[in-house]
Amino acid sequence: MNAISAQPKTVETPALELTSVCRTYGEPPNEVRALVDASLSVARGEFVAVMGPSGSGKSTLLTIAGGLEVPSTGTVRVDGQDLGGMEAAGLADVRLRRVGYVFQDFNLLPALSAVENVAMVLELAGRGRRDATQAAIEQLGAVGLANRLDHFPDDLSGGEQQRVAIARALVGGGRLLLADEPTGALDSVTGESVMRTLRSACDAGTSAVVVTHDAQLAAWADRVVFLRDGRMVDHTEPTVPPMTGLSPS
Repeated sequence: MNAISAQPKTVETPALELTSVCRTYGEPPNEVRALVDASLSVARGEFVAVMGPSGSGKSTLLTIAGGLEVPSTGTVRVDGQDLGGMEAAGLADVRLRRVGYVFQDFNLLPALSAVENVAMVLELAGRGRRDATQAAIEQLGAVGLANRLDHFPDDLSGGEQQRVAIARALVGGGRLLLADEPTGALDSVTGESVMRTLRSACDAGTSAVVVTHDAQLAAWADRVVFLRDGRMVDHTEPTVPPMTGLSPS
């Protein structure tokens, strides 16, 4: 049986393209196959949700997509650039300039304010502090946190912390956003607010791949991809496409 290949309706250079990616750990007979012949193409501005049971390979797919992990076989391209064979410094530069990560536990630096957490990404990429701070202020405003700039993570709610993490992942523009269960630590109302923020970012041109276990939250995406036992077994589109600012049906 041929492997499922989840392809968007586009002829542009994809923001992300995985081709026949496999990832194995260990040696036979104790070999574990985390991903098996996975192919996924994500268009610019597209929001793709990834679903599947625990251990199906969802997190491995994200770490490979962002250059945090190297596939055993197959090809990974970010914005048309092949990550295969790149040195560690090159991969780090791709992650810094082209890929933003959002995780369930936020990963904010507690000693930095919201605006400092976001500006830090640009400063690491070589932007001046004043320019980086202004860009961070604008990005936090775009996710609804213009009045929380100087607050530290411990002074923010879970949803606000996650929106700071999203702003940090998006700042600088033209980025691929990878999110692993970004609403897992949030209540349902706050989780929906976070997904709305991600939806708005994609409507503005960001590409996103988001792992979620919640089908209702996945309905915010343009497509839903299903993994099982490391294999891409199906992909579909929500019956009713979501609209910016509205909860999907």
